[in-house]
Amino acid sequence: MQETDYTEFTEITPSADIETARHGGRAKCLQRLIRLGLPVPKTVALSFDAVHRIAVGQMPDKSALLSLFGATPLVSVRPSSGDPDWGGPGAILNIGMNAATHAALAEKLGQEAADRLYLRFIQSYAIHVARLDPDRFEEEACNHETIRAALLAYEEETDSPFPQAPERQLGQVLRSMARAWEGTTARLLRQAKGAPADAGLGLVVQEMALGIGPVESGSGVIQYVDSTTGLHQITGRYLSQSQGRAALKQGEGVLYLTRDPRGRSLEEQCPEIFEELKRWGDICRQRLREEMQIEFTIEGGTLHVLDAVRVQRTSRAAVRIAVSLADDFIISREEALARIEPRALNELLHSQVDPRGARDRFARGIPASPGAATGKIVFGSAAAQASAARGEPCILVRRETSPEDIRGMHAAAGVLTERGGMTSHAAVIARGLGLPCVVGVSEMRLKARDGQLVAADGRVFHEGDIITIDGTSGEALVGAVDMLEPALDDAFRTLLSWAEEVCDIGVRANADTPADAQTARNFGADGIGLCRTEHMFFEEDRLTVMREMIFAKTEQDRRAALDQLLPMQRADFTRLFEIMQGLPVCIRLFDPPLHEFLPHSREGMSELADALDLPLSDVIRRVEFLSEFNPMLGMRGVRLGVTVPEIYEMQARAIFEATIEARRKGDPVVPEIMIPLVSAMREVELVKTRIDAVAAAVRTERGTDFDYRLGVMVETPRAALRAGDIVQHAAFLSFGTNDLTQMTYGLSRDDAGRFMGSYVQQGVFPEDPFHTLDVDGVGELLLIGAGRARNARPEVVLSICGEHGGNAESIAFCRNAGFDYVSCSPFRVPVARLAAAHLAIAAAAKLAC
Repeated sequence: MQETDYTEFTEITPSADIETARHGGRAKCLQRLIRLGLPVPKTVALSFDAVHRIAVGQMPDKSALLSLFGATPLVSVRPSSGDPDWGGPGAILNIGMNAATHAALAEKLGQEAADRLYLRFIQSYAIHVARLDPDRFEEEACNHETIRAALLAYEEETDSPFPQAPERQLGQVLRSMARAWEGTTARLLRQAKGAPADAGLGLVVQEMALGIGPVESGSGVIQYVDSTTGLHQITGRYLSQSQGRAALKQGEGVLYLTRDPRGRSLEEQCPEIFEELKRWGDICRQRLREEMQIEFTIEGGTLHVLDAVRVQRTSRAAVRIAVSLADDFIISREEALARIEPRALNELLHSQVDPRGARDRFARGIPASPGAATGKIVFGSAAAQASAARGEPCILVRRETSPEDIRGMHAAAGVLTERGGMTSHAAVIARGLGLPCVVGVSEMRLKARDGQLVAADGRVFHEGDIITIDGTSGEALVGAVDMLEPALDDAFRTLLSWAEEVCDIGVRANADTPADAQTARNFGADGIGLCRTEHMFFEEDRLTVMREMIFAKTEQDRRAALDQLLPMQRADFTRLFEIMQGLPVCIRLFDPPLHEFLPHSREGMSELADALDLPLSDVIRRVEFLSEFNPMLGMRGVRLGVTVPEIYEMQARAIFEATIEARRKGDPVVPEIMIPLVSAMREVELVKTRIDAVAAAVRTERGTDFDYRLGVMVETPRAALRAGDIVQHAAFLSFGTNDLTQMTYGLSRDDAGRFMGSYVQQGVFPEDPFHTLDVDGVGELLLIGAGRARNARPEVVLSICGEHGGNAESIAFCRNAGFDYVSCSPFRVPVARLAAAHLAIAAAAKLAC
């Protein structure tokens, strides 16, 4: 067949010069279908440049174009953009319909079928091409009178008769679609979907396959996998439009594709065509290396394929499809990994709101921890624990959470806070627990005393009302909604195992409890990169002892209280070591200021006075004494370890004794002990001296030897700048990017959420620096610290353990900087692992070039 190319348009043939970059994805896909032998009607492609010229009034030779489709052309026009997700104008069908064609079709197909085709074209042309009022063209009844009325309405609205010449119809359709694409609204909408500002539009003109006739005829779409699950399953629809059966009446003639007890199916009615569709689907999967949805018509018992597009899919379906294609050797494992966006794994790790269901949103905030949960509103930790004890899921709603709320968070199904940002207390703890969490919902008002939550639209919710929070979208919804359960199936685990094989940077987990550690182990973490020991002290029995230590007046009394905590800490560490047997565990020594362990209300202080048998006035004075104007920059971290060394000594002993205990049951354990909030080398020297002394004492007492590694958590700008000095006493440096970002910017990570959205929107910051690592400012401190540390001690191990550790862009930065590993919340380990695998695959591909 000779190729026709008038420069302005190109007939799509197997050898035609069709490119996605010039003609769009649909045109290129149709060429691939033609090359594979699929029965595609004759199709012509107009390039991006040609469509742009049409928009400014330079029309192609319409007569020459239509001559390719015979003496009485009947065609459709469809958009062909670079990416189908960018949208585009809707298709216009049956171009070329006029009085003469109408009469000819009436003889061939019958009057009713011809009338309906003509009326639909008039309506579509009037509304979408001439841009007339849809209300005047909404008639559904179809006969000679309704056609005459539609033609008259068109003439009245435009002061000209409905165009009868196919060339004029085609020209107006092309101009309308071209101008619609280049309009301001359309441009802004596609840019919001990631399209470049100058994205072009191609158009395809295709011969109509009407799908109407006396022998079996109809139209439909078919796909071969389920869009939600990715499982192999034929789905779609088929509308039979054979004369004498459905006669085109609305709602009639719909067939199931496969055999179904509920009604007739295409498989039963046209088994040969059904098998042909299955064969074409398999060929597309093998040769196009994708699961495709095929749009088809059947005309007089003959199959025509109009188009094929990539099946729309959820993230869980995308994983299963990619793994299935790789298992069948259609794509490589590396390509399967590259096809899955790392953030998409969040859909598989947590319950999700079913996108097919309805949702009534009453508030929106920052999506701080992915997943969704439904439960009754509770306003405090005690209520959350009581609800959990009754077996009733609840959503903990707070102005903002504090360490005192940890037990309530453990009991809740999800967390919703009025304040906070991506690294606020609620966000960090929720991600560690795998709890859905929405923070910074500034548009809602919390009236905890009245047991009310007031939405921005005035709706009032009371304690006990059922709501749903979607931590993936940042929305709070009214009532219970349909959910999709987590999909931690074989396909997910297979994908993770492939990612681990190609990963070239370590991925550890931030885990504070045995449950966190087990989750991390299940997700294939390379160890624990941050264990926050202070969270272990908020259990009821330990909190009382902790408070006794805080109120102790002498060192001897403090040690006596800490002696009660020692076996509890030892048991915690032993369990962690057993779960992570053979993998590194990095334990951060006590970090928060002591006032966080004390009550702040008078009622709470009164209860504490009773528990400690102290005068209320003594309790009040002690609480006031420990209160600080800026506690995050006050007496915390290493400063406590230097001034109240008994705490760190107790923790070090617990770690060493747990090391010996765990070693009896499995592989040798080499614990990593990390000192928080360091800013001077002397701080490390003082703490190291005491920890070494404890280690020596434990070795002597137990008559056994063990190893451990001491490191520093770099959270202050000065620690990064003086890393060359600090590393002389540290085997590893782990950059705590949450606090380092806070101190570098001078921003409170708990309060920045109130204005961060506005800052990003106005271009002050490109992204929330607590969400995406600031490579220009904070990143430079990391590079300075890493460089000076490596110069002073080449073998030093470098990592980050802030929440940025689970962010793809941050992992790329750390990998390029030569860091040994990143550490993030357990539920972000798969996301980080896949992101790291993407980087390794891209690097290998670059080297291969």
